[in-house]
Amino acid sequence: MDNISSYSFFTLTALDDYSTSSRITIFCFALSGYCLTVFVNLVLIFIITLEKILHQPMYIFVCSLCINGLFGATGFYPSFLYYLLMETNVISFEDCLIQSFAIFCYGGGEFTNLTVMAFDRYLAICRPLYYHTVMTSVTVWRLLTFIWMYPSVTALVMLLVTLRFPLCMNQIDKLYCETWILERLACQVDTAQFVISGIFAFLIVVMICFVICSYIKIIIACKHSVQNHKKFMTTCLPHLVALLNYVLWSLLNVSYVRFGSSTVPQVFKNFMSASYMIPPLVNPIIYGIVLTPIRTKVNYALQSLRRQDKA
Repeated sequence: MDNISSYSFFTLTALDDYSTSSRITIFCFALSGYCLTVFVNLVLIFIITLEKILHQPMYIFVCSLCINGLFGATGFYPSFLYYLLMETNVISFEDCLIQSFAIFCYGGGEFTNLTVMAFDRYLAICRPLYYHTVMTSVTVWRLLTFIWMYPSVTALVMLLVTLRFPLCMNQIDKLYCETWILERLACQVDTAQFVISGIFAFLIVVMICFVICSYIKIIIACKHSVQNHKKFMTTCLPHLVALLNYVLWSLLNVSYVRFGSSTVPQVFKNFMSASYMIPPLVNPIIYGIVLTPIRTKVNYALQSLRRQDKA
């Protein structure tokens, strides 16, 4: 392990050109975004946890999605808020690795969660007679294990491979540390790195194809049944919006990492790199508005709060 890295810290240069007043303004917006993200996710988690009527596979996966959103937001916002108040944006080597692991797990967990939710909706609409036979509590726990274990193991393996060779630079032109960024700082090219990245990318493509095939079959089934059409509008539509939302912002982030150019304005590059944090804020709002049982419970909770305020 002598050649892990020749640096004990990294410098995040994405905020170098910002004045103190700009940093304070961004800090206020970022803090508000973090507080709002935590609030909407916790509300949805508490409602699903406390209401027995929502203890169904679909809502359990929604709860898992919210927990993952909290995990990703906590991996990004606290350090980002801290560096906004510092004159020099320096992060230690160990903290950079921890943040890289957290960000990668969040991104992978978001996609695996949405893939499992597509499988759940496929069974509910296209195979309703087999739904409760297949989607048992054991199956749900196995799917939850897959949702969390797959990105965690992949992130750990990729970080361990990255640590096998030294880094030539310690300047990161981004708002946070990330596995893909650490790869670009490496002095040597390791074929194992590309093999692991290729396997991860291949499995992501397989999951994308699975989601597409699931929705093709769901749409076909909805054409021949009014009841299936209602199920699609009430349960599949929010999932589809959440999936498209995540894919859009992921493409922006990946495009920045892989094809970022010095000619691109730093403000736009920062927006693309921070786009990962939009789904954790938007997803709970989508599900809270569209899914009728959750919306009913939220409205009831808000009405109770208003009564208490009046009293």
